[in-house]
Amino acid sequence: MAAGRRRVAVTGGAGFIGSHLVDALVARGDRVVVIDNLSVGRRENLAHHLPSGRVELHVADVLDGDRLTPLFDGVATVFHLATQCVRVSLFDPELVHKVNTEGTLRVLTAAVAARIRRFVYVSSSEAFGSAKTVPMSEDHPRDPTTIYGASKLAGEHYTMAFHRTYGLETIIARPFNTYGPRAHFEGAYGELIPKSVVRILSGRPPLVFGDGEQTRDFTYVEDTVRGILLAGDSDLVGESVNIARGEEVTVNRVVDLILRECGRVDLRAEHGPDRPADVRRHYGDISRARRELGFAPLVDITDGIRRYVNWFRDAYPDIGAVAAQEQPVNWQPIPK
Repeated sequence: MAAGRRRVAVTGGAGFIGSHLVDALVARGDRVVVIDNLSVGRRENLAHHLPSGRVELHVADVLDGDRLTPLFDGVATVFHLATQCVRVSLFDPELVHKVNTEGTLRVLTAAVAARIRRFVYVSSSEAFGSAKTVPMSEDHPRDPTTIYGASKLAGEHYTMAFHRTYGLETIIARPFNTYGPRAHFEGAYGELIPKSVVRILSGRPPLVFGDGEQTRDFTYVEDTVRGILLAGDSDLVGESVNIARGEEVTVNRVVDLILRECGRVDLRAEHGPDRPADVRRHYGDISRARRELGFAPLVDITDGIRRYVNWFRDAYPDIGAVAAQEQPVNWQPIPK
């Protein structure tokens, strides 16, 4: 069945990237089954779709394999995004292992049982670990530094094994650092860009852990989602593909851009200790995505931060209430 007239499933579809993927799938005419336990995702991220009937939200856990199989009935493609993040893995590695590794195994098993044709596993550049050579191609050594990275790599291996063992059409999409509207700023799920925006708009200095010269390949969420969709429709069965901007940016530069966009160049970043197991360098080679998918990222870091700050000001006019939810050191559990 052609793209745009299919029934597809998205695990983690109420989350940050997942909800943007749902937006794109609906926009092209697909009907979407969202599976999310709402531990991280938010119902409000999908609220604009639910009345139309084009999106079904099932509050379910990827660890509940028996529940997944009937939810996949009539589904052509599964996009698997449900995950627990890198910072949670630093204080609750068992949870991250269960969701990211065991959960992926159960989703794959349910997909085979439901006779799903195609399975898109959304991995992470963290599966590579820190760059040994740049830019990092799909063949770059995979040597993760965190439990999160190791769990995403395990998911990649399970995905490939299901292709070889059961003939499931699997594709691994490997996004680099995604940012944009709906990104988390709260608690352990808070990312650098949204956390910095919250702090700066509330008059507090941004926090940088380490010297700030660590690099990332920051990719605007619309570009990430377009890459995932292109990968899902491609002939890269049994293969992986990087989805990134293809630009190396230091954390210090990102924070400076946010300060300027927020009109607070008077503030200066505060530096804290290095985050445990933090990767030093990430810079994605997107040659395969350009060649095989026709992928071309459209939003650079300056434009992306401008778009995000403008969206944030509209979405959260009460910055005081938002600031109270931001956790400075977000790789440690909140004391009870």
